[in-house]
Amino acid sequence: MTGERPIGEDDLQAFVDGRLGSSRHEAVRAYLDDHPALADQVKLEIDLREALRARLAFKAAEPVPSRLRIANLMAAQRRPSWGRNAAVAAAVAGLFIGTVLGAAGGVWWVGSDHRAGTSVAGNAIAAHRIYVGERLHPVEVPAEQEAHLVQWLSRRVGKPLTAPNLTVQGYRLIGGRLLPDSGEAAALFMYENAGGNRLTLYARSGGTEEQTSFRFESRDDVSAFSWIDNGLSYVVTAKAERAQLLPIAETIYRQLEATSDPAKSRL
Repeated sequence: MTGERPIGEDDLQAFVDGRLGSSRHEAVRAYLDDHPALADQVKLEIDLREALRARLAFKAAEPVPSRLRIANLMAAQRRPSWGRNAAVAAAVAGLFIGTVLGAAGGVWWVGSDHRAGTSVAGNAIAAHRIYVGERLHPVEVPAEQEAHLVQWLSRRVGKPLTAPNLTVQGYRLIGGRLLPDSGEAAALFMYENAGGNRLTLYARSGGTEEQTSFRFESRDDVSAFSWIDNGLSYVVTAKAERAQLLPIAETIYRQLEATSDPAKSRL
């Protein structure tokens, strides 16, 4: 492997997505063999990707909309320029969404919901930065009043909420608070580990989408995974590497799924 560039984040993500050439694929596999902890995280991400692909397979199986068929695209080219430009722009946007859905195994951000998801994640990261540094008043309601906290925030957000149990991941709930988000109410649950590092789960009523896959972003030293499920936008944020935050986000996702469908908690 002399002369090859080091294995990086892009290689690991391409490995998860199945986009590596054979030689690079083998190089990444050998690297993961030497780093079992990272290999476990990569396997979790692959499993999650496949699970989400299966759950959103119906979307990829839908027929191509008539407006995106070749004959209709060609007809659009013969229209006046003002109408043709709008039609072509819509077609390109639709084709891009379809391509992402097929390649990423269920990444489903559509139109305004994509922008809404991005806005919620940005607001969640901003709230995380503001409140995790607070030592005297990081939360409005402490964990000792968890039942009241969850009931209060659920009522204000307008949907049933849950404070996930992250004890196995080394984090304990320290409480939560109510926040504004673009005219809507948002809930912020805060957790802390034995080392004093804090993690937040942000939730607010989402857009029209019922479910999307995870979307990752990193701003400076803060990482976040966001998704929509059952009409709620969620963002889990921490000062952590992507591979460290993913299993926590997955745990939260599974707990929330089990709560929304009690039958799943017995699986």
